[in-house]
Amino acid sequence: MGRDLTDAHRRASLEVHGLVKRYGDVVAVDDLSFTVFEGEIFGLLGPNGAGKTTTIRIAMDIFKPDRGQVSVLGHPPGVAQDRVGYLPEERGLYPDLKALELLVYLAELKGLSRARARENSLVWLERVGLAEWATHKVKALSRGMQQKLQFVASLVHDPELLILDEPFQGLDPVNVELLKGLIRALQAEGRTIVLSAHQMNLVEALCDRIVLINRGRAVLYGRLDEIKRRYASRSVRLRTPAVVGDLPGVVDVRRRDGMLTLTLGDITPQELLRVLVDRGIPIESFEVASMPLEEIFINVVRGEEHA
Repeated sequence: MGRDLTDAHRRASLEVHGLVKRYGDVVAVDDLSFTVFEGEIFGLLGPNGAGKTTTIRIAMDIFKPDRGQVSVLGHPPGVAQDRVGYLPEERGLYPDLKALELLVYLAELKGLSRARARENSLVWLERVGLAEWATHKVKALSRGMQQKLQFVASLVHDPELLILDEPFQGLDPVNVELLKGLIRALQAEGRTIVLSAHQMNLVEALCDRIVLINRGRAVLYGRLDEIKRRYASRSVRLRTPAVVGDLPGVVDVRRRDGMLTLTLGDITPQELLRVLVDRGIPIESFEVASMPLEEIFINVVRGEEHA
């Protein structure tokens, strides 16, 4: 997959080149390459079993690759661990430690002094609305509170690179918005964030660039706005009181709030409009739509499955 011309002048925080990882006869990651640039929010996407978490674990030096290279902040995996924050897919907190004790302990493991670790921990507990729970044991916190605590645990040591695997799971809409704001603030401070999440609307709202992995391979890679433009002519929004039935060249139809979103295959929007007019279907509105990332995701993965 190609790079923008300006990419050659940007510093890479994470580079993956020709990565291969097998488990017996199963190829989890298959010649995967992508680059995450300093200061961006990068989406690492794919269906379950696509190879996302395996790739992250190789970057974190938990797994070793069978082939290929990974560079983390300019070093092989494991060398710059104190400058990396990681929120794993499988959560793991010490339930009998108090919230503040846990954060201080984890920050000290990453090289902070006790005084700095305590200062950072108190600041972050305040920012996520957990200050009054600082002296409570982790097991006394709700699931959503524990999720926010785990998020703080991944960044309490002031990492340059933050890798977040499903950071929004278990959160209500209010706390989802809180974390979105914090992720944007971290980017504004110059940090790099790799975001792996199933909520495509959140990825769409936050990410500068993405890679979509399917069957261990990159099937979409680049700037999100350019990817959406590439797929814009393949989606049409139509409002009509009539039942449209099967339409030539239309591969998917979705109805929401009285509006039909038609995903086009081998037909242009102009040709589809002509078909509708020829069939005498009343048209209240017809527009070429920007396809939501979720629909792009579904269409690309389905296309790969039928390839």
